Amino acid sequence: MIIHETVKVYHMERYQNPALFLKKKSHFLFGPRGTGKSYLLRTLDPQKVDYIDLLRSKTYLDLQRNPSQLESYITKKLVVIDEIQRIPELLNEVHRLIEERSIRFVLTGSSARKLRKGGVNLLAGRAYRAELFGLSWHEISREQTFDLDKYLLYGGLPTAYLESDPEEYLYAYTETYLREEIQAEAFVKKLANYDRFLHAAALSNAEMINFTKVASDAQLSPNTVRDYFVLLEDTLIAQLLPPWTKSRKRKAIQTAKFYFFDVGIVHSLKNIDRLNRNTDAFGKAFEHFIYSELRASLSYARNRKTLCYWRSTSNMEVDFVIGDNIAIEVKASSRVTQRDHKGLKALQEEKQWEKLLLVSQDETAKIFPSGIQHIHWERFLENLWNGEYFKFK
Repeated sequence: MIIHETVKVYHMERYQNPALFLKKKSHFLFGPRGTGKSYLLRTLDPQKVDYIDLLRSKTYLDLQRNPSQLESYITKKLVVIDEIQRIPELLNEVHRLIEERSIRFVLTGSSARKLRKGGVNLLAGRAYRAELFGLSWHEISREQTFDLDKYLLYGGLPTAYLESDPEEYLYAYTETYLREEIQAEAFVKKLANYDRFLHAAALSNAEMINFTKVASDAQLSPNTVRDYFVLLEDTLIAQLLPPWTKSRKRKAIQTAKFYFFDVGIVHSLKNIDRLNRNTDAFGKAFEHFIYSELRASLSYARNRKTLCYWRSTSNMEVDFVIGDNIAIEVKASSRVTQRDHKGLKALQEEKQWEKLLLVSQDETAKIFPSGIQHIHWERFLENLWNGEYFKFK
């Protein structure tokens, strides 16, 4: 079993540990708002770390006017700068202080867009990149009983999962951050257009991205919709899952799939307040949950294997492909059969696979002569986080 140091935050141990960052090198810590970056870093010893919060108005205004004042805020060899994208010009000073004074930094951010737009270098390899996601099954189940139905409806944002009024929190998140704050950053000129886009994008969650359809649903031009999808990626609100295109016997679809970073955000945007089992919405939420676990575990493991999906032009599909050696089909049903092997068997014709997994709620584990394995989702996640499918560094 892989053992990693963890840090408690939101009364929950998090897998990611900034103390490990600071032992090695300076780091960017990226993640959407609300995933707990600030809380996580506040757990560092204040006697050893200077904490500079750019969400504080006075600090922000002082350093915005004169970024060279950064050095006057620093008294220690370890420094946290929270929400670095608010003043991208500070990175020039950070670069200098790393070089001249050997200071180590953890720089948090929730928008890669503003850093790129700021025209600054990202420290030219002097800082590694790490990510923080919502709460994972691994983190929750270490502390308390994991509630699958609750997670599939409300997602893994710490406040949404752990507090008493998740619906109100998610509503505030979508209203305040996804709309107002992004508009305030001058990313969006017409909020009504963007609001329609968000609702249309939520309907496309866990689907192959179709700019024309989303544009039609949102009453916008395809070019505007493309720009908005890029905005969601740049602000870490959503990701595109690329296709696995190495199949030869069956030509692969080249279009990416689209996922919001958290399934609770999707349901808030779609005004879904309950999920009934044996429905399409429940199945999509279950697939999204497994996707989030795969993405977080690969990132926390610092493993560079790619995460993709596969679909042929003849509509044969496998939900997830890790690297070139693991294929995973996800079914939300409590009983699966060999009829559910169709996509995996088609993909198996392309090459030899180390693992061909059918993940579901069926508690009966089976391994077939074809190599396809039925595995219950909890057992699958135990194996995933224990390092059975790829290495953890």
